[in-house]
Amino acid sequence: MPLDAAKTETLVSVRGLSMHFPIYAGIFRRQVGVIKAVDDVSFDIGRGETLGVVGESGCGKSTTGRAVIRLYKPTAGSIFIDGKDISKTEGDALRRLRPSMQMIFQDPQACLNPRMTVGSIIAEPLDEHRREMSRAERQEKVRALLDQVGMNPDFANRYPHEFSGGQRQRIGIARALALDPKFIVCDEPIAALDVSIQAQVVNLLEDLQDRLGLTYLFISHDLSMVRHIADRVAVMYLGKLVELASRDALYESPRHPYTKALLSAVPTVEKRSVERIILQGDVPSPANPPSGCVFRTRCPVAEARCAAEVPAFRKLADGRGVACHFAA
Repeated sequence: MPLDAAKTETLVSVRGLSMHFPIYAGIFRRQVGVIKAVDDVSFDIGRGETLGVVGESGCGKSTTGRAVIRLYKPTAGSIFIDGKDISKTEGDALRRLRPSMQMIFQDPQACLNPRMTVGSIIAEPLDEHRREMSRAERQEKVRALLDQVGMNPDFANRYPHEFSGGQRQRIGIARALALDPKFIVCDEPIAALDVSIQAQVVNLLEDLQDRLGLTYLFISHDLSMVRHIADRVAVMYLGKLVELASRDALYESPRHPYTKALLSAVPTVEKRSVERIILQGDVPSPANPPSGCVFRTRCPVAEARCAAEVPAFRKLADGRGVACHFAA
């Protein structure tokens, strides 16, 4: 069973989410297999909460985020946002739900049209979903959004190439806020930024969350930054959710062998020494995952049972969720 959101009111509820991409081969392009990018993932996010998602590259973090806000159509599962099941919603019905859920992308340079002014970029969602607004109202909204993310409103007439990476990401954040969303997927929003700028962007996201009551799904490979911003943390491996716990519980006492290995690699200034866990071998292909537990080929405690039986994602006594036969 999925671990319930820490908040009393759940905004986002994901059940059994799977995203499988077909593999085609041969002259006739016949399907010869599937890539299980996300496989049977379930979690809740409380209103006003930040759920961090961590894991190695290729584990399915970004695919999960994109599927949750329906940039991808899920292969299976259900997605409820504010009580509405959007997993099978299509066409105009899905378009009407778009304002409530937005995304901040990883590369601020790639996601901003270089031929459009900053004002036009931020106003684009308003042009699509707030057509009743006059031109003056849109311009005023754009200026207010720029001010909200800490930028000079007079920059609206400039172009993206005139700004630094951190400023471009602020523009992307302003665009995401244009329609007053409830839920934002932050897809590695600081990965492409200089280290000196990363903390500023994360602090901005936290400030906006406090002021606007936003709910975040924060995807990152930076475990230290996730510890700073997240209320709870979900750990993914090869498309599977392997552990989900409150931030402090997960970082202080990880239970899944993969989580232990991940956290052992995080630099620390604490006096206590952490034994470095070196995982053997490479991450298997999502097109041909191992039988049973997907982590068993690299797990230091794997036994015969792990190859024969898929571990259930279950709650432990402290309330966290773990997918491991031997976690207690």
